[in-house]
Amino acid sequence: MRYQVFRRTVCFFSLVVLVALAAQVSAQPSRRGGRGLYGDWQVKVDFDGRQMDSILSFSRDREGKQIGHWISFRGLSELKDVKYEEGKLSFVRVSRNREGQSTTSKFTGTIKDGKLSGTLSSDRGRYKLEGKRGERMSRAVGSWEMKLKRGEREFTATLVVMTDKKGKLTAQWQSQRGEHEITDVVYKERKLTFKRKSKIQDRQRESTFEGTVQRNTLSGVIKSERGEITAEGKRIGASLIGNWNLEVTSERGSRKQRLKVNPDMSGMYGSIPIKKVNLEGDKVSFKIVLEFGERKFEMSFEGKLKESMLTGELKTSRGSQKVTGTKVIREFRRRRTR
Repeated sequence: MRYQVFRRTVCFFSLVVLVALAAQVSAQPSRRGGRGLYGDWQVKVDFDGRQMDSILSFSRDREGKQIGHWISFRGLSELKDVKYEEGKLSFVRVSRNREGQSTTSKFTGTIKDGKLSGTLSSDRGRYKLEGKRGERMSRAVGSWEMKLKRGEREFTATLVVMTDKKGKLTAQWQSQRGEHEITDVVYKERKLTFKRKSKIQDRQRESTFEGTVQRNTLSGVIKSERGEITAEGKRIGASLIGNWNLEVTSERGSRKQRLKVNPDMSGMYGSIPIKKVNLEGDKVSFKIVLEFGERKFEMSFEGKLKESMLTGELKTSRGSQKVTGTKVIREFRRRRTR
């Protein structure tokens, strides 16, 4: 009898603990909910039939507060009073023209199913804003300098991981020894796997690779009927890849801008796509083309990279501008992974 009473008491308190834990978990903000806002959004604003492409970028500051930036070809400006609750988004934007005059606009809208929509209102009128989340590039994408070791033998190769038009991962194995074909490339939960067919002289071999991506390193093993080869890779261009806060200075004054360099070395200068950012030693260069209706303007950048600093010059047909930049460090991500 006493055993039954004891057993019922234990079951009761266990149930209470489970209910309390469930309530505690449900009270915490979900990562998916945060993911509903944070990141880059490619947006279009319809100014009375004239569309302007921009980027809305949302993140957190060191205290975990929601912050945002409006990024366009004209520059970068910080958003004020960013609020996002239950799919509803609002913020205030202050923009300035070349004469220094400012305009305050307020946005109210919603985020649903990966789409952002709403209205941007100011004393000049109300304008429709629509956008979608920018596609995130797989962490496995990029060029990897591989060092391979079997017993006492060491040799090198380059692994290039890409994304095709359908978003599927593909890869190339570049080596001085033989010809190689890579298939079945999969990246999931930091694990990169693929199959490789190699032809060296008249011999054909098949092997598999399984490795782990940790930020800018790739560690794994190549397996074949001949045994195992350890592989250690370093991301090529890691010092440049990421987001850069720029200060662009000319005779008219200075403005802020963002440079984003993707793992495949494509990028964005403000809201303008860059096909290829070149990095040779410490020298950085790229070219972009601005289109305004039927008019086109070309801009070119040449500079130097030193640690987390980027300095250089941006040239156009109208003159040149000095550029200084610092690399953005995601403080909240580092704190969350501790």
